[in-house]
Amino acid sequence: MIKVAMLSFWHVHARDYAKQAAEHPDTEIVAVWDELEARGKAQAAERGVAFYANLQELLANPEIEGVIVDTPTNLHRDVMVAAAKAGKHIFTEKVIAPTLQEVNDILQAVEAAGVKLTVSLPRLNASYTLAIQEILRQELLGQLTLVRTRLSHNGGLSTASNPKGWLPEHFYNAEQCGGGALIDLGCHPMYLARLLLGMPQSVSASYGYVTGREVEDNAVATLQYDNGAVGIVEAGFVNTFSPFVIEVHGTEGSLLYSDHDGKLRLRTTRLAEAKEQWVEQGNWPQANPSAFDQWVSHIQNGTNASDNIQLAVDLTKLMEASNRSAASKQQVRIDSLQA
Repeated sequence: MIKVAMLSFWHVHARDYAKQAAEHPDTEIVAVWDELEARGKAQAAERGVAFYANLQELLANPEIEGVIVDTPTNLHRDVMVAAAKAGKHIFTEKVIAPTLQEVNDILQAVEAAGVKLTVSLPRLNASYTLAIQEILRQELLGQLTLVRTRLSHNGGLSTASNPKGWLPEHFYNAEQCGGGALIDLGCHPMYLARLLLGMPQSVSASYGYVTGREVEDNAVATLQYDNGAVGIVEAGFVNTFSPFVIEVHGTEGSLLYSDHDGKLRLRTTRLAEAKEQWVEQGNWPQANPSAFDQWVSHIQNGTNASDNIQLAVDLTKLMEASNRSAASKQQVRIDSLQA
């Protein structure tokens, strides 16, 4: 049994990861630390485990083998470096950190300690993502020219039951979050665009402030590629009916997926049955194990989440470039980021 500690319940998904840890047959939550003592004590009491007011004391406990990090994003580097140096395996919410320099500090500590790191990038493991990748492997779209990915919700909008919206107020804290809709919700369409098109040469981003918060609640980032391809990543907290969408276009065909109906459609000149009409794609691959399950497996088998970590590193690069672009109102080259 792998004994793990929850490091903060700041993030909205912390309870989800705690549930996964509690339900996994090979993991057990034994401790909680939180930068807010009252919240941490309440979560520890709910689970009947020890609360630590001092993070170093928790990390010094030899019985604790791994940690689940859901702190504010601006604390990720310090918390994860400390955890790695204490020999604890790390499962963390995206992003690893808001800047490439901070990510590299974390990765150096992880490598030096020989601990296992896995980042929660859940849509990489979804059946629709695997189905799209299989179609691209068959080169049915020809040369890819454009990928558009969108994820948005109404968490920032006022309602009768939630006058300030249902997202926690701290999700609009620029210092804690490192940004708004794009770095939070937009992470998912961003890493999918990176998965399908690869890393771009440069990024341009534009942010909107519909509700007047400190961080953006409406965002688009455009990824530019040397071969002329374009990636479009969209995210927002201010859209009541906005389904998750993936569009992949190429010189010979197009793919469309939307969760408004959960269907994947293909049209291509390279298949006789799909030349004249959109054809729904069935027989999707089975979803991969969750990122948390993969983390446990890496700990047990001594393997590394190499692909997951590389995509997470690239995600931070894209988010840092987007933030810099939106602030400067200029295109930002990826190779200009400070490592």
